[in-house]
Amino acid sequence: MLALEDLEVYYGEIHALKRVSLEVRDREIVALLGNNGAGKTTTLKTVSGLLAPRRGRVSFEGRPLTGVAPHEIVARGIAHVPEGRRIFNRLTVRENLLMGAYLRADGGIAADLERVFALFPRLHERLTQVAGTLSGGEQQMLAIGRALMARPKVLLLDEPSMGLAPVLVEQIFETIAEVNRQGTTILLVEQNAAMALSIANRGYVLETGSVVLSGTAAALGENSEVRRAYLGE
Repeated sequence: MLALEDLEVYYGEIHALKRVSLEVRDREIVALLGNNGAGKTTTLKTVSGLLAPRRGRVSFEGRPLTGVAPHEIVARGIAHVPEGRRIFNRLTVRENLLMGAYLRADGGIAADLERVFALFPRLHERLTQVAGTLSGGEQQMLAIGRALMARPKVLLLDEPSMGLAPVLVEQIFETIAEVNRQGTTILLVEQNAAMALSIANRGYVLETGSVVLSGTAAALGENSEVRRAYLGE
């Protein structure tokens, strides 16, 4: 469904991704693990068109994405929830959600709002509240809900648990799993490797811009290197 082939991405002279190849199949959750600076966020930004690779290609449903504008990538069915949430602080919850549907002209927006409220009842309670006054957990719910309003086939999630209390982390991951059960494919970047692998089908491990390990979530969870480096064992 989504394929990255031999991606080479630079920030100026800094070589951020080095021949990164991975695939995300239809209706999977694929976890992308690695320490800070490993290239995880760079990978998502390249998929969503915010960064251009010097070499390699990104394809989605058999069509190339390399060189395609970010808004067109959203229109094709890929939505990105960035690290740090990046909600519109001065807009209300409702206005933020509707911004997620800004490319759509179909009649399903109201139904998708109800879907978001079913996943995140707190957002319905906060519908007219200015988004910048929400708690961190509520802002993360809003960022995911906004992306879902684009009705994506693939959802890119960058560090959804960052800065959240453990009870909220569990809630967010339960919701991510439910979004996947409803049919959305997910590429998940997450520092909390244990939580990521608990809901993922497969995973890749990045180190200094290169894929060093890949496999099923179960196999990665049993790998001694992964357990030592990312699971604190």
